[in-house]
Amino acid sequence: MPLSPRIFPLLVVAGFSFVVAAHAVAADPASRSNPSVPAPDKTARPNIIVILVDDMGFSDIGCYGSEIPTPNLDHLAATGLRFTQFYNTGRCCPTRAALLTGLYSHQAGVGLMVGSQGLPGYLGHLNDQCVTLAEVLGPAGYFTAMSGKWHVGQEQGVTPWTRGFDRSLNSPAGGFYFPADTRAELYLNGRKLANDDPQLPKNWYTTDLWTDYGIQFIHEAIDEKKPFFLYLAYNAPHFPLEAPPEDIARFRGKYKIGWDQLREQRHARERSMGVLDPGWALSPRPDPVKAWDALNPERQDHFDHIMSIYAACVAHMDAAVGRLVADLEKRGVMDNTLILFMSDNGGNAESGPEGRLEGADPGGPRSQVYCGQSWATLENTPFRRYKHFNHEGGVATPLIVHWPAKIKDPGTFRRQMGHVIDIMPTCVEVAGAKYPTEFKSHPILPMEGRSLVPALDNRPIERDAIYWEHEGNAAIREGDWKLVRAGRNGAWELYDMKADRTELHDLSATESARAQALAEKWEAWALRAQVKPYPPGKKAGSASEKPPKSEVRPAD
Repeated sequence: MPLSPRIFPLLVVAGFSFVVAAHAVAADPASRSNPSVPAPDKTARPNIIVILVDDMGFSDIGCYGSEIPTPNLDHLAATGLRFTQFYNTGRCCPTRAALLTGLYSHQAGVGLMVGSQGLPGYLGHLNDQCVTLAEVLGPAGYFTAMSGKWHVGQEQGVTPWTRGFDRSLNSPAGGFYFPADTRAELYLNGRKLANDDPQLPKNWYTTDLWTDYGIQFIHEAIDEKKPFFLYLAYNAPHFPLEAPPEDIARFRGKYKIGWDQLREQRHARERSMGVLDPGWALSPRPDPVKAWDALNPERQDHFDHIMSIYAACVAHMDAAVGRLVADLEKRGVMDNTLILFMSDNGGNAESGPEGRLEGADPGGPRSQVYCGQSWATLENTPFRRYKHFNHEGGVATPLIVHWPAKIKDPGTFRRQMGHVIDIMPTCVEVAGAKYPTEFKSHPILPMEGRSLVPALDNRPIERDAIYWEHEGNAAIREGDWKLVRAGRNGAWELYDMKADRTELHDLSATESARAQALAEKWEAWALRAQVKPYPPGKKAGSASEKPPKSEVRPAD
């Protein structure tokens, strides 16, 4: 049934002060007392929604320190939990592969991007030694659906509809927002759609389109009286940054305060609200990024325009989440729905310190707008480095967990260390599903992650270590110690994450034995997890603050 055209929701921004929302603007709490809404069954298996956003930094939503108004996500945090030490893989495709399978991305075949490098860890698509969340939850009786960006090998025949999803509206790789954008490529349950297909609204914007179809799929599941699993993978706020003009206009001029003051303000909020330890210093502005006050008014306006488009993308995404939550409330299924919200990597510094603002209508269809290193440094406050890298700026993500039927102390933090590989075991546990040892006659690798369920009750997550590798950038974290390097030939750096999570004091010289032991442990994992052998001829990353220039195409 075609969806009706939508009018973009208006975003009202009064001033630019920090917003701590006590309620979601789009939610309808009164629906809980509505006699027409059935009382929730707290003994039933929960519905599960995994929301993944694209290229959003650690501090880009209000409840993690941002000045961007995100009242709906703030409400989920205030009535749920915030994890302060949760990690992704530092890049789009690998994070999706790890999240969907519970394996490290190389084990699933997606160590780099979606082009095959001819090695088991670098096939460029999900392999036959892994199963997706949909392939595990479907046999357990769940209605499985995904809406959004896929990017784990559709070009090679690996699609949502061949990997367990009952319903899907997806793009193979994302990277577009409006229908007039000629990069648009959409598939509904396996059928390719034209931009004017009757199944599409007349004037769609992907953030709203993904949400509309996600809601429609939930309605189908409820009608079939099945618990549902929805994977909602937004492409916002990935480049090329595009947003409705009325949203952009509401932020124009708000960023002329500049990244230096905004970083200080975000850092202060992060510490005051408890996201960060007050003892963790703000990382210094990297040399390629100029002091804001050194820029002339024309350049300041240029940068303000870029960030206003980025902020509009984030705020519009938040409004879309609010519509989803409101519908869950209206349907009476909110209490027993587990929602997990996170980002696939840190803020993106591609296009260098200047960013990019191109096109006759910047922020509109077919324009080319990138935040660049200058604003990415703000997005990742207080951390160093960016997407691609395995320093905290590349791999740290917010994680909001919302589940009213289960969470006993809403509004609190969780300091336990977690990773996107933990999403699979978490879903398996709460759904009462069985993770297979064999699937479609193929042996399946055992899960690498650990369930987050103990952490919901603030109990420890028992684990050995967490590992990373991407483009030669690498890291291992064992307890409070992290060993990290920039580039395959970069020197290992060692940090005490309890005292110095912003990675400013390298202890590799004074703790050389510990650094050596962690390096050897990482090497053993790299061999076991198909990280090595490395693909020939690939760039090994960069040891400088400037991110590698490889893989900058909009399809990322």
